[in-house]
Amino acid sequence: MKFKRRNGPLAEFQFSSLTDVVMLLLIFFMITSQYVVQSGVKVKLPGSETSDQIVPSDYVVTITKEGVFYLGSEIVAEPELESKLKALRNKDDQANLIIASDKEVPIEKVVKVIDAAKGSGFEKFTLQTDKKIAPKDK
Repeated sequence: MKFKRRNGPLAEFQFSSLTDVVMLLLIFFMITSQYVVQSGVKVKLPGSETSDQIVPSDYVVTITKEGVFYLGSEIVAEPELESKLKALRNKDDQANLIIASDKEVPIEKVVKVIDAAKGSGFEKFTLQTDKKIAPKDK
């Protein structure tokens, strides 16, 4: 006895299941991606051809071209900088301090921040730069 087959091949492709999969992938990647939020202070960073990607840190000292010091988004006077850094250092002994300085800031200001960081006990600090694109050889 032969049975009649009712399920034949589909004449067209159904996109609804593909749309569901793409939507789920989009949601997955949006949720799992990291958003690195750095200090809200805008500075023009100096360029470097060999700069690496910085590991995000909660401890960022920013120096604007006017010479104003920011610890995170809070303005800090230069004499208070070491004591504020020391308070942060006591909370986290493996902390990495990021120093973001405008490219027009004199090097003396950057050295003062480095001295304050070392004086407060920071052993690791990073000077933040922008990646400079090297000119192509012709």
